[in-house]
Amino acid sequence: MLVLDVTVTGGQLGAFTGAIIVGIVGLVFVMRSIYSKRSSSGLAEQYESKPGGSPLEGRNKYPGADVFKLSGTFFNLGLVVAVGLTVLAFGWTQFEKTIDVSQYMDTLEEDIEIEPPRTAEPPPPPPPPPPPVIQEVPEEELIEEDEPEFVDNSIDEETEVERPDPVVEAPPPPPPPPPPPPEPEVEEIFKVVEQMPRFPGCENESGGEAAKKQCADKKMLEFIYKNIKYPAIARENGVEGTCVIQFVVEKDGSVTDAKVVRDIGAQCGGEALRVVNLMNSKGIKWTPGKQRGRPVRVQFNLPVRFKLE
Repeated sequence: MLVLDVTVTGGQLGAFTGAIIVGIVGLVFVMRSIYSKRSSSGLAEQYESKPGGSPLEGRNKYPGADVFKLSGTFFNLGLVVAVGLTVLAFGWTQFEKTIDVSQYMDTLEEDIEIEPPRTAEPPPPPPPPPPPVIQEVPEEELIEEDEPEFVDNSIDEETEVERPDPVVEAPPPPPPPPPPPPEPEVEEIFKVVEQMPRFPGCENESGGEAAKKQCADKKMLEFIYKNIKYPAIARENGVEGTCVIQFVVEKDGSVTDAKVVRDIGAQCGGEALRVVNLMNSKGIKWTPGKQRGRPVRVQFNLPVRFKLE
C-alpha cells in the first residue's frame, strides 16, 4: 500500500497556487495569440484554392482555427492541476506557534504587591464643646430647703383599713419570633496550602512536585500569552507593565471570582481578565490544591506582563 506523506506549509501552498494561476493566465494569452495569427493568415484563400474544397467543410468555418481540437489536452491538464491542488490541500500542515515564556517565568516567583482598595477618608472629628461657664448666684436668691414633715402612720383597733383592689394578672407576652435561618457556611479560601493548584497537562511529568509545578507554570504562561491580544490603545500610547489577576481555584479545578487587583490602564487589565475567564470557556480544569490530603479552595494571583516588541 502506497502512503503519500506530504507536508506543506501555508506559504508553500500559496506560492504553488499562485504559480498555477499565473501559468493558466499565461497559457490563455499564448493560445489567443496563436489563434489570432492563424485567423489573419488568409484561411479562406487556402480552402478555396483546394480542389473540391469548401470554406464550409468541417464543424467550424475554418478547421485550421478550431479551438476545440485541444479540448482533451486542456481537460487532462485541468484534471492534473485539480488533483495536485487536492493533494497539497490535504498535506497542508499548520504548525503550532511556539511561544518563548522563559522571560515570564520569573514573574510568578516575585512577591506580588496588591494595591489596597481605595476608600473614602473619614470626616474630621467635630470640635470639642466649649467649657461650661459658671455663674455666681447671689446669696439673696438662695432658697432654704424646707425641713421634712413627719406623718404618724401608726394604727390601732379603731382604725379602718380599706381592702386593696384585687390584682389583675396581665396576659402572657406573645411568643418570640422564630430565629432567622442560619447563613450558608462559606468554605475557607486558602492562600498557601501544602500542594498548590497546578495548570493541567503535567500530571505524568516525572521528577516530583517541583518538576510538575515548573511544567504547569510553563504551560499556563503559554496559554496566557498565546491567547492574549495587546490592546490597540495601549500599543498606540506605549503602555507597558504588569497586571495582576486574582482568582480562586475551586475543588473541581474550575476558576471562579476572577478580578483585576492591579491594572496599568489602557484596557490591559480587562484583556488579562478575559484570557483568565477563557479557561472556563475552553473547559480547562486545574489540578486543585490540597491541604492534609483533601482538595480545598485556593486563591491564586497571576501576574500578566504587557511588553511592546
